[in-house]
Order: sequence, then structure tokens, then C-alpha cells
Amino acid sequence: MAIFVNENTKVIVQGLTGGQGKFHGLRNRAYGTKVVGGVTPGKGGQDVEGIPVYDSVADAVKATGADASFIAVPPKAASAAILEAAAAGVKFIVCITEGIPAQDEAKTFNTLLRDYPGVRLLGPNCPGIISPGKCNIGITAGEIAALPSAKGPNVGIVSRSGTLTYQALYELKQQGIGVSTCVGIGGDPVPGTSFVDCLAEFQKDPETHAIIMIGEIGGSAEEEAAEFIKANVTKPMSAYIAGVTAPAGKKMGHAGAIVSGGKGTAQGKMDALRAAGVKVGLNPTEAGSLMADIVKGLK
Repeated sequence: MAIFVNENTKVIVQGLTGGQGKFHGLRNRAYGTKVVGGVTPGKGGQDVEGIPVYDSVADAVKATGADASFIAVPPKAASAAILEAAAAGVKFIVCITEGIPAQDEAKTFNTLLRDYPGVRLLGPNCPGIISPGKCNIGITAGEIAALPSAKGPNVGIVSRSGTLTYQALYELKQQGIGVSTCVGIGGDPVPGTSFVDCLAEFQKDPETHAIIMIGEIGGSAEEEAAEFIKANVTKPMSAYIAGVTAPAGKKMGHAGAIVSGGKGTAQGKMDALRAAGVKVGLNPTEAGSLMADIVKGLK
């Protein structure tokens, strides 16, 4: 098994005819993902290397039966693209777009909650999701993800940072550890999917035996995750929090990565996770080594 996506997931790419949409959409297809169509208004009837293009998401869903969408459009068009996909019946939406204003993100997120409660949005400003050997939606390089083994143990990954998502995958591959699903939730202030959402799914997934969590400074998502872990997660975990040396009041990389009013510090997040029983590494490699030790104990 896996979480959110699997080998049966049918994906459309909103923005397939654009440079980023085409590049990553074709890479996803080459990985084995069922990319069944693309959407670009005004370009219906065309195709991109054999992938049919439709004028609207509704047309694409009707023709292909797609149940997931990969959104690779500019910031000004992203919110409308997300809501169009939801209105067309798409249940899982991945938006990689960076630079969407936080106000637009908040409006879109709350519209989804109110009008489309059965829809899950991953992102914006995220690398996407990969269930190795089954489905890859987004910009993650499939070759750095180790396939899960039938007997396990397999590890689930959830991360706010894109580049650290890739490093976590690579660290596990170097150790010969399979991955059930890797989810990049993105570093914007209003993510569609949270740490808690992913942890709850990993806890239920029989193919996931341990979990790595990659967090960073800013906000309270990691502290909220720690509370959830303490009450609900029985699977062993390791973690890394980026931004130990970040100065207060300065945005670091992601729009949500800012320490203000003494809150959102790396140390506070690390302390909360340790108190919840998570093994916290001081760098990504150490988090991977801690997980390797955990996996050895599970075999």
C-alpha cells in the first residue's frame, strides 16, 4: 500500500503545454505514473508527446476518469486552477507553484474546506508526492527513491522542505531502506496538507513501519505534530528541523520560515518532538542514520 496515491492513480497536468508542466509531466509519465491528460484553455484537441490536451479540467476528467491533478501554472492562475480541479471532481490536487500570495492561499484553502471537503490539496510551493514504483506527481526525481520491499521495514517521509525531501530519500537509498510514500507538504504559511494529515495516514498504512519528518523554523506545525505524535503515533520516528542558526525576524527561504515573537524556533520544535519520543538529528544525515538504527531494530 501507500498513502494518497498508488499505481492506479490517474493524473492530469494543468499547464501541460507550458515549459515546467511539460518537463515534469513527461518525467512523471516516464516514471510510470498514469498521466492521462493535460489542461490548457484554448489548446484542447492538441497533444504533448501523445498526452491529449483539453480545454478544461471538467472535459479532461470526463474523457479520462482522472482522479488527481498536477498543477504547474503561474501564481496568478494557481488559485483558480485548484478550484477548477476541485469543482470537476478531482480528489487529490498537487500544486507546485511558488509565489502565491498568502491571502490567496488562505481563501483557496478555506473554500476547499467549505465547498469541497472531500478534496485534498498538497502544496502549494511543494515538490509533490512519490510512492516509489507506483506513482510520482510533481518534481521529485524518481531515481533517488528506493522501492519499498514486500516484507519491509519501509519508511514514510513527510517534509516541509523540497531539497531536504530529496536528501531524506537519498539518505535512505544509501542505507538500502525502502520508502512507502514521500510527501512534500511545502513551506508556505497556508499548506493544503499538514504534518498531522500525513502522520495520521502513515500511522494507518500497513506498508509504513517507521516515519521521517523534516521540519523547519516558523509557525507551529511541528509543535502541533509533536502533540499528535504523543497521542496517536505508535510507529518509531526520526526527525530533523532546519534553521537552528536562523536569526529572529528574518525570512529564511520559505515564506513560512520566519521566527517572530520568540515563537517558531528550531530549538523549540526539536524539544517538542523529543518530548513526544521522536529521535531528532542535528543534520539531515544524522536523521537518516537514526532511522537506519530504527529500521535495524524492526527487522
